[in-house]
Amino acid sequence: MRAPLPILALTAICALFSVAVPFQGAPAAQTAPAAQKTSAAKKAPAARKAPAAQKKPAARKAPAAGNRLAAKMKPRRPTVQVTAAMRAAAVGKVNQNLVASANLTLRQPGALAPVFEQLLRLTSGQSHDAVHLLHFGDSHTAADQWTGGLRDLFQQRFGDGGSGFSVAGHPFAGYRRFDARSSATAGWQSEGLRKADGDGYYGLGGISVVAASPGQSVAVDADCDRIEIDYLQQPGGGSVELYDGDQPIQQFSTDGDLAPAFATYEIPGGPHHFVLRTLESKPVRLFGWVADRDAGVTYEALGINGAEAAVMLRWNQDMLATYLQRRNPGLIVLAYGANEASDSAWDPASYQAMYSSLLEKLRAAAPAASILAIGPGDRWARYRGVWKLVPGIDWVIAAQRAACKANGCAYWDTRERMGGKGSMPQWVIAGLGQVDRVHFTDAGYHRLASALYEDLMSQYGVYQKARTESEKEGNGPIK
Repeated sequence: MRAPLPILALTAICALFSVAVPFQGAPAAQTAPAAQKTSAAKKAPAARKAPAAQKKPAARKAPAAGNRLAAKMKPRRPTVQVTAAMRAAAVGKVNQNLVASANLTLRQPGALAPVFEQLLRLTSGQSHDAVHLLHFGDSHTAADQWTGGLRDLFQQRFGDGGSGFSVAGHPFAGYRRFDARSSATAGWQSEGLRKADGDGYYGLGGISVVAASPGQSVAVDADCDRIEIDYLQQPGGGSVELYDGDQPIQQFSTDGDLAPAFATYEIPGGPHHFVLRTLESKPVRLFGWVADRDAGVTYEALGINGAEAAVMLRWNQDMLATYLQRRNPGLIVLAYGANEASDSAWDPASYQAMYSSLLEKLRAAAPAASILAIGPGDRWARYRGVWKLVPGIDWVIAAQRAACKANGCAYWDTRERMGGKGSMPQWVIAGLGQVDRVHFTDAGYHRLASALYEDLMSQYGVYQKARTESEKEGNGPIK
């Protein structure tokens, strides 16, 4: 458990950094010993055969009835050839914008004092507890390129705390975690996702996977000292067995009164291949894995393709609060807004009210955590074949900023950091944005990760200075 900061020192830093730092607790854990085993590699695919020689084509015939649709399809729009000079100019413009916007787009930075205090204690040796950073979002998060870049940067400086929470199996196309490779057999069904129109029992990540036959399994590769399985305890729930490689660890039942549940096991540190297998024809509903190490930072990507911020309000709030409190996060990141900008169900007032309600619920569930909202990037769409800015991005950013200010949360304006309104085409020409003018390339996501990390670490330096000044004024050292 982290030692609380002395009241006088806490008050002094809050005055210098303009934020109230809440107290925090730590959840209990169950443990059991286990063994270790590594997994085998897959075979490479066979080489493709060369095509056979083609005969001289005959005269074209009129398309058959089944092919008329293909014959009527419009030709593809011609693509603009990007020359080396065009790309170099765009890269220069992007670099110029990133330099000019540094440290200017992070608002209410004082709200980050709680997580900065945890990082400071970790690096100073005052605490040996891992610091957990949870990042919720849409497809920008689900692909784990942006979040993967942030994870690498944080762990290089503050230590690798493991992969933390990741959803079970492979719940949808496009889901990825670079630090926790996962898989599943075909008998699992995903629930929740971007609509979350079921019963709301979706754990921490907004997704559950369900199987009701024996021999179905999920697996994950992770480097950790402790593994946890989060699942739904339910009447008539089936039994499962956990393996580390081909070595059995333990069997347990998911039967019982309806409740969020978990099973935790201490294991030898290092890389592991965990497999969880169903044993009978009874329903098993899993939420995910938690793979932790004893110290360092976790950066846990919890993204769902097509998701909007409101999806989190459709999850069972008591269950979400239970798992949030169990993770005891130092930072909660919300990265939504791109999908809402083109959703006619929202207007500025209703969206701001919803977003504010979400921030309030997260604050109540995890009062010790800092909350950082990340705004949407510059977004374009085709209107009758012509590329135009998506106008809804303006009011989404304004509503998110207002909600964050009202709730004492930090806000990072992605679009402004990119170079402002209309900047996405330059990122595309520079090879940093995808041609859909919504998403980024791997290089683009890593540029954004570096920009956000640099802004956060700049404010972390401000916090360290304020902390030192507080101690010099007689408020005492960290204990």
